[in-house]
Amino acid sequence: CGKPPLGQNRVVGGIDANEGAWPWQVDIQSSGHVCGGSLISESWVLSAAHCFPNGAKKLPADNLNGFNMHQESHRVRRVVVPESYVEPQRGNDLALVELSRPVFWSDYVQPICVPDQGALFPGGLDCMVTGWGHIRDNVALPGLGVLQQVRVPIISSPSCQQLFDVNPGAPEDHVEILPDELCAGYPEGGRDACQVGTCLSVGAGVVSFGLGCAAKNRPGVYARVSSFSDLIRSTSFS
Repeated sequence: CGKPPLGQNRVVGGIDANEGAWPWQVDIQSSGHVCGGSLISESWVLSAAHCFPNGAKKLPADNLNGFNMHQESHRVRRVVVPESYVEPQRGNDLALVELSRPVFWSDYVQPICVPDQGALFPGGLDCMVTGWGHIRDNVALPGLGVLQQVRVPIISSPSCQQLFDVNPGAPEDHVEILPDELCAGYPEGGRDACQVGTCLSVGAGVVSFGLGCAAKNRPGVYARVSSFSDLIRSTSFS
């Protein structure tokens, strides 16, 4: 897992990803793009709970609207989310999506690694984020929808909380960074996930929420995958 056979030539900085660079990347659709996801086994995809208020039904991969000879399309058998999930800012924003049939492994279809339960990803560690979401605040990805990628550093939870406490705005906009969340981005803004995909060859985080897109003092907030590793393994590898 976590080793793309064709991934030697990744171009970073918020631009197009090379074909096959992220072979675990999944596009979740329901009458169009809904969310990104990451393949973790032949039959299971890791995504975010907030992506499934009504249940998405189809999962193509790699090129949202354009032709891709390596694409596989699968229907969803079921979606598993933590029982305590309510909304992204209250944590537990993780989903496990079971496919109706297994994928076929190839150079272009491979799983991402699931970290050990409780594994730590320290502040300053670079993280690769991929997906098809907004490329700027309120600006959707144009054209054929080629998979995007950007490098962002993880921000420690205390430092992230301090950033969100700068000019916090209205009380209802207050953000508390929870133990099952992690932050990534740049304090000065400019690069962020902006509603896209996942992080690292080991799945460190799943995009959960943010205030604006690449805004100053507002890093992206992710579900911390290592907080759910036991749930992931008991559900998808049993």
